[in-house]
Amino acid sequence: MKLLSEKATCNSHGQDSSYFLGWQEYEKNPYDEIQNPKGIIQMGLAENQLSFDLLESWLAQNPDAAGFKRNGESIFRELALFQDYHGLPAFKNAMTKFMSEIRGNKVSFDSNKLVLTAGATSANETLMFCLANQGDAFLLPTPYYPGFDRDLKWRTGAEIVPIHCSSSNGFRITESALEEAYLDAKKRNLKVKGVLVTNPSNPLGTTLTRNELELLLTFIDEKGIHLISDEIYSGTVFNSPGFVSVMEVLIEKNYMKTEVWERVHIVYSLSKDLGLPGFRIGAIYSNDEMVVSAATKMSSFGLVSSQTQYLLSCMLSDKKFTKKYISENQKRLKKRHAMLVKGLKNAGINCLESNAGLFCWVDMRHLLSSNNFDAEMDLWKKIVYDVGLNISPGSSCHCTEPGWFRACFANMSEDTLNLAMRRMKDFVESTAPNAINHQNQQQSNANSKKKSFSKWVFRLSFNDRQRER
Repeated sequence: MKLLSEKATCNSHGQDSSYFLGWQEYEKNPYDEIQNPKGIIQMGLAENQLSFDLLESWLAQNPDAAGFKRNGESIFRELALFQDYHGLPAFKNAMTKFMSEIRGNKVSFDSNKLVLTAGATSANETLMFCLANQGDAFLLPTPYYPGFDRDLKWRTGAEIVPIHCSSSNGFRITESALEEAYLDAKKRNLKVKGVLVTNPSNPLGTTLTRNELELLLTFIDEKGIHLISDEIYSGTVFNSPGFVSVMEVLIEKNYMKTEVWERVHIVYSLSKDLGLPGFRIGAIYSNDEMVVSAATKMSSFGLVSSQTQYLLSCMLSDKKFTKKYISENQKRLKKRHAMLVKGLKNAGINCLESNAGLFCWVDMRHLLSSNNFDAEMDLWKKIVYDVGLNISPGSSCHCTEPGWFRACFANMSEDTLNLAMRRMKDFVESTAPNAINHQNQQQSNANSKKKSFSKWVFRLSFNDRQRER
């Protein structure tokens, strides 16, 4: 062990998070309709498998692209030999046009400002390397994607300071929450380099409002910092209100000739909208020439294969296909989302109202034995081991309120989702009365002194948890 680096031996990757532990339990006992019908159903994976038939149909109708041919002639040698890390121009052009199409062609993108990366994970880390030094901080609204603790911090040495959002307003970003996070970073002697948001949100499944985007732009303007908008789920919006990109607001508010124009950066990927996480296609879009230059150089450590770029340049250039795919995919997401919400409601469980993404933010606070994160973990373990569903506890997403969970719905068949809902309903019916009786007993037996002590213990537990982060 002494011969290894500190990076290799440190425990800051985040692999011990309950988010990843749930995956490990699923992998030990995966559900299969025939081979393992009592296994764990994977509801912790934000993967879009609803429109694979559309992709496979296009491949069948375009054998030249799939066979690496152009006008009937093989270009295998051309693709297999060395390629510039700037990427294939045809693919970058197709990618930027697709990004515009996803946004209703309300904004356009310049392929010269696009940097290709091996997925959004690489894109976000690369931006950290470009914008922050080791020990500098980025502010992130809670709850946020658990993988950010790995993607943004592990190798870069950057820090995350939470912007605490509350269920009282649907976890919306407020001016006071932004200012409190900024002051908290200053108290910790951290230099704040920017704010990172996911729009649409993972795990909330909601889009940022124009007011929130304007608030963020005003905030970074006043503080002289950056804004990263991770828009990886931009094509998954299936309900009103529609998606508004930060680029659209930048133009509307005439930021083009200001410094803010160069301090806003977009992350995108085809992993969610097209359901191609295995292809590892991510991108950084920035108006800052130095960021584009530096990120392009860094991209040599995680390039997208030329074969992948060629295949998808053909697919994304087929506008008849992309138009049909975007529309049909959103319809299927809407239908599947409704199935999950209805199934949970039948089990007596509500969800945060959402309009995008591959998941729902599920409210199980009424099923907790007590109002703390230990109770949340106890409930989570029962759902994983006894019910056989891998969902993500809110604490893994740094939610400040115990009892929220993220449940994914687009990575399984309808039959599997229906089975998951039946399991959950059976569980709630068997345990909810006990939980309610336990809560009623606590309320009737507790006096005001005990209540005050309980609140103090909860605050202490919460503060300790914050220090661990």
